[in-house]
Amino acid sequence: MDPELKIENLPQITLRPLGVADVDDFMVWATDAGVARFCTWEPYTNREDGLNYIQNTVVPHPWFKAICLNGRPIGAISVTENSGGDACRGELGYVLASEYWGKGITTTAVKMAVKAVFEERGEKLERVEALVDVENVGSQRVLEKAGFCREGVLRKYVVLKGRTRDMVMFSLLSTDVGIL
Repeated sequence: MDPELKIENLPQITLRPLGVADVDDFMVWATDAGVARFCTWEPYTNREDGLNYIQNTVVPHPWFKAICLNGRPIGAISVTENSGGDACRGELGYVLASEYWGKGITTTAVKMAVKAVFEERGEKLERVEALVDVENVGSQRVLEKAGFCREGVLRKYVVLKGRTRDMVMFSLLSTDVGIL
């Protein structure tokens, strides 16, 4: 895979590995309570925690990328592959600094990421799925615009920040990628 992926209609949006040198950009979205609202993590409160997360979680992750605008990280996207009998599917996750919401950037990044992981994994990966809180309408729109299929609501599926939450399951199959 190219270290930096580009899409033709928005050439300023790229995906590349997120590293420790990006910690200050990472902290822009990681400290924002609005960004963290539907995430499993609480907003970061110090740079050291951000560095530790990047070093211990992001860097070793096989498919974790920075979403960059003109080369500068403004968010992140990952696809986490499963193993064993679930190896045919991976879970998509993404986050974007709030000042860039509503501009089509995340939709573009999702399309780029899914296309890349399906190309890289070949026939081994048949499905990319995403779970979205029922109240996170913006993220649901991102996935719909990226061509994902809304499969249904998983009621009382996860405890998030002390509350049991309903989640919407979205998926995109490798055979659907022609629409990207």
